[in-house]
Amino acid sequence: MDGPATTRKPLDPAEMGVLAHLYRAEVYRSTIWRTRLDTTTNWSVVTLGVALSITYSSPQASPLPLVLVGILIVFFLMLEARRYRYFNVWRARCRWMELHFVAPMLREGDLHFEQRWQDRLADDYLHPRYHVSMWTAMGRRIRRNYFWILLIQTAAYLGKLMVHPTAASSLGEILDRAAIGPIPGWFVLLVGGSYCLSWGVIALLSARLDAGRARKRQDPLGMG
Repeated sequence: MDGPATTRKPLDPAEMGVLAHLYRAEVYRSTIWRTRLDTTTNWSVVTLGVALSITYSSPQASPLPLVLVGILIVFFLMLEARRYRYFNVWRARCRWMELHFVAPMLREGDLHFEQRWQDRLADDYLHPRYHVSMWTAMGRRIRRNYFWILLIQTAAYLGKLMVHPTAASSLGEILDRAAIGPIPGWFVLLVGGSYCLSWGVIALLSARLDAGRARKRQDPLGMG
């Protein structure tokens, strides 16, 4: 924060109690939003499981459900990334208080207000904002969970084209099976490849950005 550096007076018992309750509240909020992240991941897993069951119910079943479920997975991924941006705010505040309030109080009994960590926390409450972008949040969720979901979806779709109703004997036969009505199979596979590639690019770029930010920042958290 701008302005002359001033050292805050020591916390009195009432203020210590307020800060302790604030920490408990932030832990509660982060726990609730962490549970909501798990919920959207579960939705993706369940819908993919339903699509797999329908697609592999018989050799004559269409692979189309595995294509359509991709739309739902994208929707769930975007919803989960939005929830992650909220969760990341509460998580960062909890870790900030653990790092600068709980740990120093247990180790030394000195909260080191001269480091002005409390100003960063106060500013985050006065001017709340997301700490990560939507693209970064999507990349993190892909790396944590959705990479495996997308991998299973892709492998199951290609496997269906190759083995049902009988083992494919040529690339042309696979392309014929991939066709959806008037849409040729080569175009369907091209769109599917772009679909997978785009999520891979987002995951890799966000990983590089996260690594770059981690090297540049001085504090161990990305709060504020």
